[in-house]
Amino acid sequence: MKRALVTGGASPIGAAICRRLAADGLHVIIHAHASAAHARDLATTICRKGGLAETWICDLTDAAATHAALAGLTTQGVPQVIVHNAGTHDDVTMAGMSAAQWRDVLAVSLDGFFHIVQPLLLPMTRTRWGRIIALSSVTARMGNRGQVNYAAAKAGLEGAVRSLAREVGSRGITVNAVAPGIIESPATSVVLDAGAIAAMVPARRAGQPDEVADLVAFLASERAAYISGQTIGINGGMA
Repeated sequence: MKRALVTGGASPIGAAICRRLAADGLHVIIHAHASAAHARDLATTICRKGGLAETWICDLTDAAATHAALAGLTTQGVPQVIVHNAGTHDDVTMAGMSAAQWRDVLAVSLDGFFHIVQPLLLPMTRTRWGRIIALSSVTARMGNRGQVNYAAAKAGLEGAVRSLAREVGSRGITVNAVAPGIIESPATSVVLDAGAIAAMVPARRAGQPDEVADLVAFLASERAAYISGQTIGINGGMA
């Protein structure tokens, strides 16, 4: 049975991805840091429904701690699917942005990608099969006021995906990015009402976490073996 590691697995999109991958027969490792309790609840729910899931609690911005924690995780088998969904916002116009606000957002999305993927890369290549999927954002393409740090982090992920795909393609490993637009969540509903979303999105609605999960699950499957180095938007026509 293949093992899938999903960072930020307790978020709305992350949880949908975990549920879908478990339904597809993968053993899901749900990563969390601040949301450890939510991750444990999700793992319990997946197992209760007949899936296989466990939690993995780690601060991905801490390179040494992540590397040490991965050593214990891989004793049960190398994850052959890595979904890097962890990310954070700290929105402010750049004129008022602190160095800490810049660094913290890049640390989770971009440094976290390196900290999680790099130690697992050689073990994955030895299996001659792998799927690496990074969650980007429509903001990486369009930009957004107050999100210079977030846009930079996600655009950096997309560049890393394109380059890494060239490095590992001969080993049966694909590397792709998925770039959601406005996806329904408690945080989204606080900022945008249905009218505002309809004005911004040609599809006139927010996307659903399960729709993102369906795309990720496809890219993690055997059927997507010839798709690599791509950023695939799921944004209702925004970009």
